[in-house]
Amino acid sequence: MIRSLLLVAAITLPMYAQKVTLEFDEGADFTQYKTFFINEGQLNSKNVALKGELVRKNIQTAIRKRLTDRGLTEVTSGPRDLNVVFSLGANRQREVDVYPARWWGTRRVVTGYTEGTLVINLRDTKQKSLVWRTITVEDKSDAAHIEGKLDDMVKKAFEKYPPKK
Repeated sequence: MIRSLLLVAAITLPMYAQKVTLEFDEGADFTQYKTFFINEGQLNSKNVALKGELVRKNIQTAIRKRLTDRGLTEVTSGPRDLNVVFSLGANRQREVDVYPARWWGTRRVVTGYTEGTLVINLRDTKQKSLVWRTITVEDKSDAAHIEGKLDDMVKKAFEKYPPKK
C-alpha cells in the first residue's frame, strides 16, 4: 500500500513545476533600450481568481520591478524604447497515468490540475517588431494557487533579461 502511494506521488509531483521558454531577436541591441511602457495586458481565464483587476495590477507591478531592477525607466507618455505586452491564460487539465497493479491488471490514476500560462512580449517601438518573448507555464492544483505564483513567474521570466548572445 505504501509503495503504491509513493509511486503515485512520484508520478504526480513532477507536473507541478514552472517551465520558462525564452525567445529573442539575436540581431537586437538590448543595450539601446532604456525606457518602457506597460500596456494593459490580457487576462484570458474562465476562473475568477485569474481575471480580476488586481491580478492585472500585480502582473504589471512585477514586470515594472524586474525591468527597473535591470536599469530601465518606465514612461507613461511620450516616446519609449519598448512596449511591454502580456497575456495570462489558464486551463483546467487532466492527466491519466496507468501502471501495473500486481496480478489484477492495471491501475489508473487521474490527476486534475490547472495550467497557467503567462506570455510577456517586449516590442521595439522604432522597428515595430518583437525583440523578446518569454512564456512561463505553471501547473498547480487550482487557479488560486497560480495567482499566488504570478510574481515568481514574472521573476523567472526576466532572469535572463537582457539575453546573452
